[in-house]
Amino acid sequence: MFIFDLMNLYDLFVKPYETYTTLQIFLEAFAAIFGILSVYFSIKKNIWVYPTGIISTLIYVYILFNFGLLGDCMINVYYTVMSIYGWILWAKNSNDHIHVEVSWASKKEWFYGILLFALSLILVTVVYYYKPFIDNQFSMRNIRLGLYHLDWGNWLDVVTTSIFLVGMWFMAKRRVENWIFWIIGDFICIPMMIYKGLGITSVQYLVFTIMAIQGFITWKKSLRTKST
Repeated sequence: MFIFDLMNLYDLFVKPYETYTTLQIFLEAFAAIFGILSVYFSIKKNIWVYPTGIISTLIYVYILFNFGLLGDCMINVYYTVMSIYGWILWAKNSNDHIHVEVSWASKKEWFYGILLFALSLILVTVVYYYKPFIDNQFSMRNIRLGLYHLDWGNWLDVVTTSIFLVGMWFMAKRRVENWIFWIIGDFICIPMMIYKGLGITSVQYLVFTIMAIQGFITWKKSLRTKST
């Protein structure tokens, strides 16, 4: 049983990297480290969440583009843009230019969050609809548009992308609820990244899930302390 488990772990986390270059492995590990640092600073309500996050997302843009995962690539472009937006907002609302205060989201913000989630589902589905066209170097020659090529991993990607977009928006607004979206999305991404052959990234999402739970508890506790 133990040997069988080791073989499974090898197939899931090691074998996919046999075809990767040293640079690709290094970049993925580097991006994962900075991603974890970003979550750590987020828990601390420290503005360094954004510069570290930007480094991670830019590296993933390069990695995912080269792997042909254009949907994921475009989302990381969005993460980068939202990180710049969040960085500006946090800087404006920080007394010491490092730390910020947080709060619960209003009903109006929840409405916008739900609307953003719905629009994201539509947008990412449209991107996948045109993926054969994009993969064919933006040529319609000998291709057929549609969603026929999507597997369960792609559909999960559509959902998690929309979850993360809302999470990014709530985080930029410094709302405690952002952690709820990160917890759900990160947990779903663990098996999805293993399926895509990105074992290092799947471990990163496992760490993200644990840290997101800690982040939710920490932010919620800081609000309770502030109100007493």
